[in-house]
Amino acid sequence: MEFTASQIASFIDGKIIGDENALITGVSPIENGESGHLSFIAQDRFSHFLDTSKCSVIIVSEKLLEKNNYNTTLIVVKDAYLSFQILMNLYQEMRGRKEGIEDGSSIHDTAVIGDKAYIGAFTYVSEKAKIGEGSQIYPQVYIGKGVKIGKNCKIDSGARIYDYCIIGDNCVIHSNTVVGGDGFGFQPTAEGFKKIPQLGNVIIEDDVEIGSNCSIDRATIGSTIIGKGTKIDNLIQIAHNVKIGQNNVIAAQAGIAGSTTIGDWNQIGGQVGIVGHIKIGNQVKIQAQSGVNSSVNDKETLYGSPAISYNDYLRNYVHFRNFTEIVSRINNLENNSKDHTNE
Repeated sequence: MEFTASQIASFIDGKIIGDENALITGVSPIENGESGHLSFIAQDRFSHFLDTSKCSVIIVSEKLLEKNNYNTTLIVVKDAYLSFQILMNLYQEMRGRKEGIEDGSSIHDTAVIGDKAYIGAFTYVSEKAKIGEGSQIYPQVYIGKGVKIGKNCKIDSGARIYDYCIIGDNCVIHSNTVVGGDGFGFQPTAEGFKKIPQLGNVIIEDDVEIGSNCSIDRATIGSTIIGKGTKIDNLIQIAHNVKIGQNNVIAAQAGIAGSTTIGDWNQIGGQVGIVGHIKIGNQVKIQAQSGVNSSVNDKETLYGSPAISYNDYLRNYVHFRNFTEIVSRINNLENNSKDHTNE
């Protein structure tokens, strides 16, 4: 697609400095700008590219302007990062959605497919499954018995949605993620570990995005729940009967053990481990690689393993780094004390 600077500015309510007819055929990172491409600058540390970038048009935050003339055409906005995000979403919509059922897919007679939905080749849709209007189910996806998928969802190739799981509207599930696999439930006996049937399901509420290669286990009974607006990165394990509230972000390789409840608006860093049967409050920040083994109150910031207050961790770490010196000083004090005692 081709756009002029004027057209782009109209999408984001921007002011043009330079050639309003400058033509854009692509986008580039500001560090690797190309003629005919669009980029953006939202931070002061990149502002020097206003004079050196080869991009034909740059979206820039108004606070970064220092003069009236630049070599490159600028589109001036209040927040360049947000404006660029708006443009990317618009461009994605313009690319259009696929519709229809491709050859090679298998759809049970009792399944219900909504209007303007897309079912890719080699996808299997089981009995009594329901797929909402405008949802995109890409090739080689498995949709289990009785699964319900809302409107305008995107399920990428290779994802598996097991029986009776429920997915809300506007959700995205990336490739090779499994929703509704059995929870890790085994009872120790004299003969070994006996499997406990996992009879519940997974409920994913509206506007959730789940990265690739995640595992979200079905509940033993009841439901594992992912709350509205939550965003889950790649390679994450969420165990049976976990309940995650609204608008959480969880970074890659985190693991949440069974029956833990997590509130709203939390930020959980990469490789965080959270034990089972505890409660995490609201607006909690857990730094990367922390291990959480007890319940957490609202608005705490944690670090370490086991995790403690972030500020306490930093203070303690200063001492830890000097631990050898501290031990040496203690030994010297003890030796000096013995010498004085023997005098």
